[in-house]
Amino acid sequence: MRGLLWSVIAVGLMLVQPAIAGPFDNWAAMVIAGDWHAHSGAPSEVFDNARRDLAKEFEQMGFAPDHIQQYSAHAEADSKIKPFHADPATIAANFKKLTQQATAGCLVYLTSHGAALGVAMSDTLVPIRTIGDLVDESCPDRPTIVIVSACYSGMFIPVMLAPNRMIITAARGDRTSFGCGEDLKYTFFDQCILETLPKVTTFPALYDKAKECVAAREMAEHVAPPSEPQVYTGATIGQQLPMLTFSVSGSESEAPVKPAPPNPTVNQ
Repeated sequence: MRGLLWSVIAVGLMLVQPAIAGPFDNWAAMVIAGDWHAHSGAPSEVFDNARRDLAKEFEQMGFAPDHIQQYSAHAEADSKIKPFHADPATIAANFKKLTQQATAGCLVYLTSHGAALGVAMSDTLVPIRTIGDLVDESCPDRPTIVIVSACYSGMFIPVMLAPNRMIITAARGDRTSFGCGEDLKYTFFDQCILETLPKVTTFPALYDKAKECVAAREMAEHVAPPSEPQVYTGATIGQQLPMLTFSVSGSESEAPVKPAPPNPTVNQ
């Protein structure tokens, strides 16, 4: 009887043991949809669709829900999620507060229209250096992943590179990316990231597979020149990346993202 009692106690103790913390439990993450228009100027949900679904995927990867902030250029139209407004001052104030609570690392994902040395954000072309200053101030020394989905986004790399950062971009610094039409659900790059996240467990693998996905999509839809997504990996974070593994539990069972219909004239 005593043996049975101790067995019951042992099982009970196992059940109340706290879950083992994942590598992203104490990371701060933000997803920014910088515009709500297609390249034609017509209203488009393409960036906000990615914002909402990427935030869900980051939670599946192991980020704490309270540590994921969303920003939208059309925030007032999203009454359910109520994201912050996507402007540099609002982002800087709120993300800095978050990074004071979640102190281990930073993940920044920005999807919008891009131009040489700038990115669209709430009807303003914000210089890349402004985004760089924001990240410098909020995440100065901690491991940081920056993903930019926009035309000419390769220009972010020389402006923002640092040993503690990995930077992934949707295109070369002199190339457009594709898929910001009003009839599409996601840009090509955002869709490939969303399709790839449930299938990989590290950021280097995410980049490799998403790049393959983008190339295949562009070839299938006969758009040119190819966007050629880029990556930069700083020396310090490069040593940490093998330990920064995703939790993909729950994501693989979801239906895959269906490819959007061909629309070869659109770009970011």
